[in-house]
Amino acid sequence: MELGTKIRKIRKEQRRSLEEIAIICGFTKSLLSKIENGKTVPPIGTLIKIADALGTKISVLLDDHEQGGTVFTTKEAAMLKLVKTQKGYSFSALAVERQDKLMQPFYFVAKKGETPKRTVSHIGEEFIYVLEGSMKYKVGSMEYTLNPGDSLYFDSVEDHLFTPISDEVRYMSMFCSAQS
Repeated sequence: MELGTKIRKIRKEQRRSLEEIAIICGFTKSLLSKIENGKTVPPIGTLIKIADALGTKISVLLDDHEQGGTVFTTKEAAMLKLVKTQKGYSFSALAVERQDKLMQPFYFVAKKGETPKRTVSHIGEEFIYVLEGSMKYKVGSMEYTLNPGDSLYFDSVEDHLFTPISDEVRYMSMFCSAQS
């Protein structure tokens, strides 16, 4: 099932309106409608807010196949799931099959000059680990330069923003929240 269709299905099962969910998330009814109709691919921060508003986990929105225990994902499988957003980056949600997990790992690819210069904020905590390339990551008023092997852990309620320094940066990000 497509992401937008899944969001609409859960919302309607809960007998909730577009407007109600949009208000809780802090964005317009029009944006939520575009997401539900597959007209736009939301960034991760937006997905986290939608999942929280619906009282579900982000992994439920991203996958239909539930699995417990150990989840093995090959590089090829992760690359097949790579989703390009309109925010200048692509992402692949990993281990989505395990819906009872405490964290949600993601693989990101971002290109220099294509990411927005707007800060984001969402519930939970976040861990970043750079695999290839370099980027600046601003959390609150502090800015960090991250290179391969560097990591950053922060409370994601704080405003944060990343900017690729190299032409492309590849990194892992783990989100943890009560609703991950």
